[in-house]
Amino acid sequence: MSTPRRTLVAAAAAFALALTGMPALAADIPPPDTVVTSPNVTHVLNIPKPAPIAATINTDIAFQGGYAYVGNYGGFSIYDIRNPKKATVVSSTVCPGAQMDVSVYGNLLFGAVDSSRNNDSCQSVFQSATVKESWEGVRIFDISDKANPKYIKSVETNCGSHTLTLVPGKGRDKHKNVYVYVSSYLPAENFPDCMPPHDKISIIKVPLDNPTAAAVAATPVVFPDGGNETQPGLLVPTSGCHDITVYAEKNIAAGACMGDGVLFDISDRLNPKVTARTTDPNFAFWHSATFSNDARKVVFTDELGGGGAATCNEATGPNRGADAIYEIVNGQLVFKSYFKISRHQADSENCVAHNGSLIPVEGRDIMVQAWYMGGLSIWDFTDAANPKEIGYFERGPRAAGGGGGIWSAYYYNGYIYGADFHEGLDILKINDPLTDSAKYVRTDRLNVQTQESYRGGWH
Repeated sequence: MSTPRRTLVAAAAAFALALTGMPALAADIPPPDTVVTSPNVTHVLNIPKPAPIAATINTDIAFQGGYAYVGNYGGFSIYDIRNPKKATVVSSTVCPGAQMDVSVYGNLLFGAVDSSRNNDSCQSVFQSATVKESWEGVRIFDISDKANPKYIKSVETNCGSHTLTLVPGKGRDKHKNVYVYVSSYLPAENFPDCMPPHDKISIIKVPLDNPTAAAVAATPVVFPDGGNETQPGLLVPTSGCHDITVYAEKNIAAGACMGDGVLFDISDRLNPKVTARTTDPNFAFWHSATFSNDARKVVFTDELGGGGAATCNEATGPNRGADAIYEIVNGQLVFKSYFKISRHQADSENCVAHNGSLIPVEGRDIMVQAWYMGGLSIWDFTDAANPKEIGYFERGPRAAGGGGGIWSAYYYNGYIYGADFHEGLDILKINDPLTDSAKYVRTDRLNVQTQESYRGGWH
């Protein structure tokens, strides 16, 4: 899809402003629904949400082969992206249950359900977690037929599954089992299957030759002595983890755990051990994590306002609702700096650091990241103390009103994919000397929370 000339002019002006480090003025906020990009980013295509799930919002994305799997509060859709310029919808599976964080492995798709339901079926409706018989957890689908995915198994987990992370087995176990780390939180005394203090994760073991035998195999407690519960300004006190990113080949993981950031040793897949832990007075909600390719750094995001507030403005400032960059020194987390987009958003636009992935550039640390109605940002944190934005894409405030924006923004085989709440799937391309070498790196699968090294090409 071509970009209107007036958009390019606005993009060039906004990009120049961003490079100066000056805050954007109200006059620099794009007109409603107008697409704006930096000069090095091209908006290739937008695919509106398919009709079966058009009324519910898009969430996470997973990739495998020439297909993208986009989660949605109402289920998920499969897109054929073998030719990204002509990407098409293959199918939509209606199976409601927030928030449908997705991962794929072979012929299996795993979906997270953090909405208490009256049963585990795709016809289920909301039912309070105070009812013992209510269900929430993980659904497993057979996606061998992309046009007709089949729901094959459910696994109930304590407090549901807000997010999930796929973890391959080790050694001889690698081709036998895959593990799913389930993050969940917000227990309550009147929830029979989600009682305080919780403070744990659930680990599902999935036999690859018999995935319908998947079951919870362990529930390790992350915070046996309690997490960060008293810090002023926390969105909610720690009672588990919001999201976990694993780097399986290095046997490590990073947990964004509400009020805490942690590192794990996952040498024993069923018994992850916390090896480092930190807090930050500027962080309201530790949301997600991304390792550098060499695993010497980790970026944590702060979902200030829970994703529903306008925090990309002068009043909030540059150090809240931002990314925090840490170096890993002798196994411990050493804070280096914050990164936040400098393009101030309107007070009507929910904007905060959200899901992103590395762009595979050898020798540099560059990632693309979603910022809800702040669009997506491409930024370089090679110098951990001095991160810099190098490109962006965004839309002006919604003419229809209300919140929205890009939930997840990931790089896959030469293109950037953004799952927008309302607008559907955006496909973009960056052309920049800093990132051009990434186009030569290819992978057959990308679950962003399951990091793999790309030195010499992904596996």
